[in-house]
Amino acid sequence: MPNAIVFGATSGIGKQLATMLVNDGFKVAITGRSLDLLNLIKDTNPRSFTVMENDVQIISQTETVFQELVKKFKTIDLIIHSSGVGYENPELQWEKEKDTILTNVLGATRIYDLAFNLFKKQGFGHLAAISSIASLRGNRESPAYFASKAFQVNYLESMYFKSKEIKDGKVYITDIRPGFVDTKMALGDGIFWMSSLEKASRQIYKAIKHKKRKVYISKRWNLIAWVLKIVPSWLMKKVM
Repeated sequence: MPNAIVFGATSGIGKQLATMLVNDGFKVAITGRSLDLLNLIKDTNPRSFTVMENDVQIISQTETVFQELVKKFKTIDLIIHSSGVGYENPELQWEKEKDTILTNVLGATRIYDLAFNLFKKQGFGHLAAISSIASLRGNRESPAYFASKAFQVNYLESMYFKSKEIKDGKVYITDIRPGFVDTKMALGDGIFWMSSLEKASRQIYKAIKHKKRKVYISKRWNLIAWVLKIVPSWLMKKVM
């Protein structure tokens, strides 16, 4: 029976993916800051879920939780990183910027590194991380969030390049870039092309199962991604 860890499983995409994994025969460790919410998920299938309280901003806690789960499961087949925060912060309030950086940059990086080093030691494993289409350009309303997502996608690509170091190993890196999904992470009003949580989660899970290197969610965001990559900065300044 394969084993998985989902960081950030209390709600939204992480919660949906954890449930899908259990339905697919995985033993799944779910982590997050709310033990009550995690236990509600565990109650749906106590034999398949393991609960660990964790705040990704506390690096030492993440390290301890990770090592305890490795000790429990012996091997880990899949690690999903779904922890994240984001704010509209046009006035650049420092606490919001700092919270975003601590979670989306420092917290995420530690999980990526722990996962990669474990998989290198095992000779196999799959890291799937939820980044965002926000990674492609800057944004005046949410600068730290957009910048943090750019950091994530570049770090994940670096992990993909580093997987070459694992001789005869099978280590996969999947960068999942959602557009707008109907979760509490959706920023702003009047959001267009909003995907339901269920639709987005199905597409993400399919991409994970097929070990895709990079995927936009939903599929139509591939078009927006292409446009964002070619629009000049002077024009983006007018609209972003």
